[in-house]
Amino acid sequence: MTSSGFLSNAERAAAIPEPEMQMLTQAFGKSAVRMNEYYLKLIDWNDPSDPLRELVVPATGLPKDGGWDCSNDEFEYAAPACQHVYANTALLHMPDAVRSRALRGDPDEALSAVMAGIDYIAGHEEIDQVLLVGGDSLAVGAAALRKVIGRLRLLDHVRIIRLHSKMPVFNPKRIYKNTELLKLIGEYSKPDRRIYVMAHVHHPREMTSEAIRAFEALHEAGAVIMSRTPLLKGVNDDSAVLGALLDHLSWAGVASHEFFINRPTLANERYSMPLERAYHLVEGAKARTSGPGKNARLTMSHVSGKIEILAVENRKAYLKYQQSRHHQHGMFMLLECPPSAVWFDDLPGSSRHWQDGPGAKSPKPFDDSPGDAVKRQAGYEIAD
Repeated sequence: MTSSGFLSNAERAAAIPEPEMQMLTQAFGKSAVRMNEYYLKLIDWNDPSDPLRELVVPATGLPKDGGWDCSNDEFEYAAPACQHVYANTALLHMPDAVRSRALRGDPDEALSAVMAGIDYIAGHEEIDQVLLVGGDSLAVGAAALRKVIGRLRLLDHVRIIRLHSKMPVFNPKRIYKNTELLKLIGEYSKPDRRIYVMAHVHHPREMTSEAIRAFEALHEAGAVIMSRTPLLKGVNDDSAVLGALLDHLSWAGVASHEFFINRPTLANERYSMPLERAYHLVEGAKARTSGPGKNARLTMSHVSGKIEILAVENRKAYLKYQQSRHHQHGMFMLLECPPSAVWFDDLPGSSRHWQDGPGAKSPKPFDDSPGDAVKRQAGYEIAD
């Protein structure tokens, strides 16, 4: 450990300007979260608006409490650690970055809630897809992950397991040097029952040779890799940046699954942008790339379902439900789109298309720890 309290490499610590180091030490020094030195090296510390810095350094002035959980997650747990979000889809919430340290020993206690969630899934044969989501599913130890995936693979009705993670671009060595992780993926990802790695990639600068090596190791192990990217003002709100990201992902054999709109919680407000701008950013990016990159879609994970933004033109939003909690799959919507609209609820008349209406917005306090700040700045949220 250096005097900074969260960096162990003195040379890398010395490369960070002193004012930045003081701020980082204050933010992380008393926290159980230990910042990743590989990723810190990617940041241009002489640029106060560096996009990668925006992703991982807790911002000052974040709201300490209050806010909206626009998918009502706190009310949607069907069992401990388990959300049954759609008829055939369940989420299992893995332990967070702090608790995951305990998983390097005996994982049984830390995984007790997850195992209770798997018991629920076992009793619901309509669930054929299970997503392992935040904490980061690849941040836990291989032994713990083996227990979870091994239990899921005993359920004949679970065909698809999706691992949501930023680890391939945040700490690539944690992937390509982790022989136990790659071995278990090879064992459990089969031609008719695949394991998908849903990589959270925000910026083309994250696609380093190390990251590509991590993706290649996952490919060779038998995983199918797809990317998810939140659109964040100040991080990747540029069509040229997004187009470069699509190119780099395609070159690495990573399918660009989607760009998504960040939920409008109070802490995310500084990263939000109008839906019309988000749509044109994505279309501009797709115009700059070729082949697989053009398949990326633009979505919102709303309390009522997964909504695809097909177009925003002339103050009209053209939308479609890709998933719905009220069985409205594929339903097309044409709504007014004011220039200030950043979310589905901001579109006049949107509430008539879903049963719960605008009352879905509900108070939820934030944990203002650095680890939680990293998650909400990075744009983690549930998938379809």
